[in-house]
Amino acid sequence: MKTRRKRDLPQKTCPVCKRPFAWRRKWAKDWDRVVYCSARCKRQARASASSKSA
Repeated sequence: MKTRRKRDLPQKTCPVCKRPFAWRRKWAKDWDRVVYCSARCKRQARASASSKSA
């Protein structure tokens, strides 16, 4: 198995912090559904969405 460099992996941009994040093995099956780079960004997005709707 050939190792891949991080720069060769697919990337996305987090909508909360606007930082790019790369593919991780634990996201292999769910890469299409991954939106946020971290649990912290996911919490912030949900908190801001709930405060806007209230």
